Amino acid sequence: MTNEWDAVIIGGSIAGLSAAQMLGRSRRRTLVIDGGEPRNRFAAHMHGVLGHDGLDPAALLERGRAEARAYGVEIVAGTVTELTEADGALRVTRADGSADTARTVIIATGIRDALPDVPGLAEEWGRRVLHCPYCHGWEVAGGRLGVLATSAASLHQIELVRQLSDEVIAFTAAAEPVGEETVARLTARGIRIAPSPVREVVPGDDGLTVGTRDGDAYVVEAIFTGGDPVLDLAFAGGLALARADAPGAPLAVDLRGATSHPRVFAAGNVTAPYANVPVSMGAGSMAGAGANAMLVAEDGDRAVADRTAQRNADWEDRYAAQDRFWSGRVNATVAGIVTSLAPGTALDVGSGEGGDVVWLAEHGWRATGVDVSPTAVRRATEFAASRGADARFVVGDGAAAVAGEFDLVLASFLHSREADFPRIRMLREAAERVAPGGHLLAVSHAAPPPWAAHESTEHRPVMRTPEEEWELLALDPEVWHPVIVEIRRREATAPDGTTAHLDDGVLLVRRADRS
Repeated sequence: MTNEWDAVIIGGSIAGLSAAQMLGRSRRRTLVIDGGEPRNRFAAHMHGVLGHDGLDPAALLERGRAEARAYGVEIVAGTVTELTEADGALRVTRADGSADTARTVIIATGIRDALPDVPGLAEEWGRRVLHCPYCHGWEVAGGRLGVLATSAASLHQIELVRQLSDEVIAFTAAAEPVGEETVARLTARGIRIAPSPVREVVPGDDGLTVGTRDGDAYVVEAIFTGGDPVLDLAFAGGLALARADAPGAPLAVDLRGATSHPRVFAAGNVTAPYANVPVSMGAGSMAGAGANAMLVAEDGDRAVADRTAQRNADWEDRYAAQDRFWSGRVNATVAGIVTSLAPGTALDVGSGEGGDVVWLAEHGWRATGVDVSPTAVRRATEFAASRGADARFVVGDGAAAVAGEFDLVLASFLHSREADFPRIRMLREAAERVAPGGHLLAVSHAAPPPWAAHESTEHRPVMRTPEEEWELLALDPEVWHPVIVEIRRREATAPDGTTAHLDDGVLLVRRADRS
């Protein structure tokens, strides 16, 4: 059985719950899959977290889970074994075989600390074996402290610990060779250097006894060290997520937590292994907001696509509802303009039943028509065949549906009564199909017919002057040059048989030749 979610968050610690809170507050259907092993589970208290100083990390997580659930977030225990693509979404498979699909996934699985292989060290991890002077230093300040170096980078940790106590012993074997300048620097600060490798750490009532291979023993209240960060990301291996060039090879993300995959975000130690609780909390919040922003954009794209599909279906219904929709004659204004142009290749956007395209073909143009209605395209093809006209017709939504460049791209009365009809976008797409030296011709309704003056404007297509459309198109003036931008009057017959006139907007622009 597969459940569908807006977002699935893999990892239910600080970063994951912070992301969940943002998504829940955005009314996203969100699932958190929690492996139950937060990195700081070994510590009884956390520090340096404003407003929560000294709080048990487990208590903060419990509070976070309650807050997230209050916003409708579902939290379950489990381990994810595979994250894969799934038909425009992501499939999240758990160890128990259950699966979920999500439009977006946030990875917040954190890291494991691989400690130095010293007996007794892991048993005291989070209590008297510590890693962060900022998180745990105040509580042991003033006592005798040790620092077990893990690499040359441990010099910084040694100096941080020296700020906490006058009695610091640096076990430097893993950082050897230690240069003269480093020795001088540590010695000047009163730090004792123990160069022999640490053999074991033995807890006792008076502290920890650190035994070295040369037989020495040092008693300290606490010892600081650093573990190598280990990221368990095999479950996402199939997505080939980009990694950062940093210890542990964490996931590479931007400020919103976006990874190299458009549907995958990440936050917490899986992106910043040395981040503390506040940093992970903030990163989780940003990842949740980033994932929601992606979903919002996708919702908009889907709505536009659905709206376009419905509009196209409505046009098909209009054509299919009667035997013939248009007269089959070329529009007089179109004919008057095109007659002055040298024949070449032509594309008619919104060609309907093909009247203009057939006329173009009969006047020496190699003409193509494109329309969203299969019925209109079928009738146009039949009409061209009946006239012996060499014309081609394609079912598609605008000029973008036809490849190549044309000497003339025509959009004749490309209107709709819907206020959101994307006429300007479609005209820009039409302009992209014009060959250098070619023309874009847009003939439009500049005003309603006289016999429709009494009709509500609610049911009229948007009518702009050619000057307004030229400005809205915003074509590059270095490339495009207006030839005709005017309103032309033509005679017409009103529905009652009387003589009337129509105002046609004419916008004819020429694309410059190739330089």
